[in-house]
Amino acid sequence: MTRLLDRIAAAPISWGVCEVPGWGHQLPRARVLDEMRGLGLRATEFGPDGFLPAAPTDRARALAAHGLAAVGGFVPVVLHDSTRDPVKEVEAALEAFAGAGVLVLAAATGLDGYDTRPTLTDAGWRVLLRNLDRLTELGAEHGIRAALHPHVGTMVEREDEVRRVLDGSSVPLCLDTGHLLIGGTDPAALAREATGRIAHTHLKDVDAALAARVRSGDSTYTAAVAAGMYRPLGQGDVDIAGIVATLEEVGYQGWYVLEQDTILPAAPSPGEPGPLADVRASVEYLRGLA
Repeated sequence: MTRLLDRIAAAPISWGVCEVPGWGHQLPRARVLDEMRGLGLRATEFGPDGFLPAAPTDRARALAAHGLAAVGGFVPVVLHDSTRDPVKEVEAALEAFAGAGVLVLAAATGLDGYDTRPTLTDAGWRVLLRNLDRLTELGAEHGIRAALHPHVGTMVEREDEVRRVLDGSSVPLCLDTGHLLIGGTDPAALAREATGRIAHTHLKDVDAALAARVRSGDSTYTAAVAAGMYRPLGQGDVDIAGIVATLEEVGYQGWYVLEQDTILPAAPSPGEPGPLADVRASVEYLRGLA
């Protein structure tokens, strides 16, 4: 079995690098990858389109130059629309997955950002669940494990929607401890109840008061992120230690990806650590659990 310490990975969103238009200042790739490796991390998710080169060999070379391996990538795709076939879109994304093993799917709304979403009909749910099974099979054909990421502002956000996916499809889950809590699911309870379906883990800690404002509609997701809703691991209201203990006890061998979404209003001033300080605190916390 692989040690927990060997399964800690980074994600560019912890440095504010995001696919959402107008999200905030985007730090250069070289700085982000250098800082990941400087923390002793050995692997990362790809980040949004454009952060890494598109060609598989160029992508692998860019990561290897910083001593990093590829974990996989986050691919938001519309799954509920019967007039759109997600297979070709996901196949194109998988072409750049050489060396990476996890396809992190999100049930995108088709709108920019994560602040609004339409209501899904029963017919839409049938299409979505069928497409999840199709993409699970597609990933397996490529030697890649698909996992659905319940995510604020997507078609699978709330607890009843997560349960509907578990009951109505075979897709494994990406256990994102932050998005689940914000959407009203207890991530620690889900980790205990659905350990056999968890293929990938995004570790986030969350300020529960800000999360409740998003859940009630009193704050947008973007505004809450900008206000510091995501906290370094161990400094928020998610039972990170309990979740990790649960997964390790049942023999989980997937990645723990450190994801503390942040929005940078501007480039950090010279000499300022920027997002690095919070990521370092999360790395040290998780190493302490190990």
